[in-house]
Amino acid sequence: MLEVIDLHTHYGYSHILHGVSFAVLGGHVLAVLGRNGVGKTTLVHSIISFVKPTSGRIRLNGEEILGGSTHQIARRGLALVPQGRRVFRSLTVFENLTVPFRCVRSNATGKPWDIETTFHAFPTLKARRDQRAGNLSGGEQQMLAMARALVSRPEVLLLDEPSEGLAPLIVKGISEVIRGLAVDGMAILLVEQNFNMAISTAHEVLVMSRGQIVHRSSPRELPLNHEIKARYLGM
Repeated sequence: MLEVIDLHTHYGYSHILHGVSFAVLGGHVLAVLGRNGVGKTTLVHSIISFVKPTSGRIRLNGEEILGGSTHQIARRGLALVPQGRRVFRSLTVFENLTVPFRCVRSNATGKPWDIETTFHAFPTLKARRDQRAGNLSGGEQQMLAMARALVSRPEVLLLDEPSEGLAPLIVKGISEVIRGLAVDGMAILLVEQNFNMAISTAHEVLVMSRGQIVHRSSPRELPLNHEIKARYLGM
């Protein structure tokens, strides 16, 4: 389980996150929605320690990870699929997937992801295994970014805008993979702007505005809340 408690993050003198709190349980998908610039990516970067929070607590399975380095946090069971894919473009698909084996935990108890398991989940990647990642389509690069995170056998997966720039059919496939990972017991934090993808994938939905959580509900309730959609999501 991932638990974030009263998290505050600054960039210089700019106060970006204002007391954000939530928990993600194993087997659940928690979606975070909001307009551009409200702090969603800063939240993800604070959890994975790309940026150091000013105060608050972040717990992974009850153990404090706030203040740890990114590679230490990854080795404790947390993986990130970053916004914009960020695959190693000069490496082949297969080479991209071997990099995370450096941080696989010796005590990992999750699904035993390996290269062949990954290719079974993402058969398109198997056909492209010897191609350079920079030559893949946007959808294939997104699959590779997810696969690269999974071979480290995480217990918690952070996904930052995984549907960005992708065709609806590809988005549907990624949503199905995310739901399947949750069924297998993984805890998933899904940061999204794609409203339909988020509510069709998540078990709970949060809405952010100006660095704060301003609404939380089930994915069934949010579509009916026209005030929240208009005020914070521009719908």
